[in-house]
Amino acid sequence: MSNGEEESPPDLIDATTDLSIDATPSTKKVPITIITGYLGAGKTTLLNYILTAEHGKKIAVILNEFGNTADIEKSLTVAQDGQSAEEWIPLQNGCICCSVKDSGVAALESLVERQKNFDYILLETTGVADPGNIAPMFWMDEGLNSSIYLDGIVTVVDAKNILKSLDEPTQEELPALEHEQHEHDPSSPLMSTAHLQISHADIILLNKSDLVDTGELNAVRTRIQSINAATKVIVTDHSRVTGLSGTVLDLFAYSSFSAGTHEPDFSTKGHSHLDPTLSTINISLPILDRAGFSKLERCLEDVLWPSGKTKPYEVHRTKGLLRLADGSLKMIQGVREIFEITDAQSEPDQAVEGSRVVLIGRNLDQVPSDLGWHDK
Repeated sequence: MSNGEEESPPDLIDATTDLSIDATPSTKKVPITIITGYLGAGKTTLLNYILTAEHGKKIAVILNEFGNTADIEKSLTVAQDGQSAEEWIPLQNGCICCSVKDSGVAALESLVERQKNFDYILLETTGVADPGNIAPMFWMDEGLNSSIYLDGIVTVVDAKNILKSLDEPTQEELPALEHEQHEHDPSSPLMSTAHLQISHADIILLNKSDLVDTGELNAVRTRIQSINAATKVIVTDHSRVTGLSGTVLDLFAYSSFSAGTHEPDFSTKGHSHLDPTLSTINISLPILDRAGFSKLERCLEDVLWPSGKTKPYEVHRTKGLLRLADGSLKMIQGVREIFEITDAQSEPDQAVEGSRVVLIGRNLDQVPSDLGWHDK
């Protein structure tokens, strides 16, 4: 497997099954999974694997790469049980994550409207994309709320090269904000695109495991979990996974704690010092009555929302489980400054007393240890 494998999209197979448009109205919601990962990690190999698998689902795959023209048509592969056909979605530039939000939303809204019998959409990002800029577009956008929901973010990691990508980011792939920050604070640790892709992941495929020994693989796994302790890590080679459901498909990462969902590790405490750039912290709170629930909402708003001055920390992902005095459970999901509190559908596998909030991000030692709970 070469590091240049991301350059070519999956080969298309002549369709022998009927993939015609279903004119029957449908009210079902179509899940979308964002597949991200650094250059050469194995994203396209994963898509090839999914396209040729017998999963019984009709899957639309959007290959989201940069284009050089102002008006470029992006390839869409529609796959079902090893057969695929090709369509085109016109976008105003070659990368949906860099498009004006309305363009990306309208393209997928049109896709769902024309092909009402899709079971799934997979969106492959470029190797230098920040998934934190993409996820809210599908998670919280009202225009897509009735037809598409974000199922989760899968990050493919190259076990052989990821440590170098984390420790030695190139100037070209560093986010623009990082350039500005380090002009003023050269002592601050560099945050690479690889950090961002790991910090936002709900599932990580630790790929190319056949190219490293056990010690190297364990070192990479430990480094990943020091950045994002709430993610599930699945070791693969050639991007092959055993059973797609719960690993790439059917994650329900933003909607429930039901089967197939990886729950935050509520036993994790404090910071890991394996990576100075990003870390995961666990905050314990009491069982909440009505007043306590309102107080927590205000705490989250103060921590996550802009306040007119630059915050000394960055929160990339927020997860949590709230136990209420009436016996009900609520869950928190957040990306950057956006968060949502919804009903939890089931008890977590782990025994959780009281309420817990997990934050993944940068300089989290600057976040109040109780989210400012006692200041409210």
